[in-house]
Amino acid sequence: MAPLRRGPGDPCLQMADGAIWRTSLMPSGPVTARITRAAPDAVDCAAWGAGAAEFLEGLPGLLGVHDEAADFAPTEPTVRAAHRRVPHLRLGRTGRVLESLIPAVLEQRVPGVDAFQAWRMLVTEFGSPAPGPAPELMRVPPPAQTWRSIPSWKFHRANVDGGRARTIVGCAQRAVALEKLASRPAAQARAALMSLPGVGQWTAAETAQRAFGDADALSVGDYHLATMVGRTLLGHPIDDAAMTELLEPMRPHRHRVVRLLIESGLAVSQRRGPRLALQRISSL
Repeated sequence: MAPLRRGPGDPCLQMADGAIWRTSLMPSGPVTARITRAAPDAVDCAAWGAGAAEFLEGLPGLLGVHDEAADFAPTEPTVRAAHRRVPHLRLGRTGRVLESLIPAVLEQRVPGVDAFQAWRMLVTEFGSPAPGPAPELMRVPPPAQTWRSIPSWKFHRANVDGGRARTIVGCAQRAVALEKLASRPAAQARAALMSLPGVGQWTAAETAQRAFGDADALSVGDYHLATMVGRTLLGHPIDDAAMTELLEPMRPHRHRVVRLLIESGLAVSQRRGPRLALQRISSL
């Protein structure tokens, strides 16, 4: 569930008392869930709120129980070694499209710390209190109608530029259709996301990874990913085009390969290099 966390101050996912706490807005209502490991292959989950039963019904998917990897047999030496180190990696799916899409839009073209702060500010102000005994400051994400009604100056105060703000509002206006994508094949759903104004390949992939558990959703356009993949598999940095070509034989598991490299500890990152500059527009 680590990819679901939008920074250490995420009001929708926290670690406390040895448990993972998550909030979500289900079709049936808000929910707070507390998930703990009961055994190496089992968890306990308690949930509160009107959406509790629906959340529990979808818990196996969230934990990756239905992740299909039987046909994954990597031959590339480093990927094969990563798979041996993390043989039970599961790619979970939330089934909640807007809750994955909006944070991805916030992360477009800005450093993660900026995007995480914007998510925290907007959800804290416009979300609702987390039901049950949730840790302090946790909130339930706002519904689509609230995202649609956030004034531009509130986005500006959260350091969100007009382009990303308009994309978020546009996505929220299409929320009903977007949530239906969770029932479609992942590749089709990803293509549908890319038809949205302001949603490109990277944003669609980041959303599909989390909402659909899309094992092939490669984050082309990521500021660091191609460099990491190149250094890890070839010993030198490469660009997006070369990364796409390199990972082409690994369809339909390209995102799984990236996760394995990271989770296994074999990923080689550039120690020093260019970084996206922090952008402060809220004071303008």
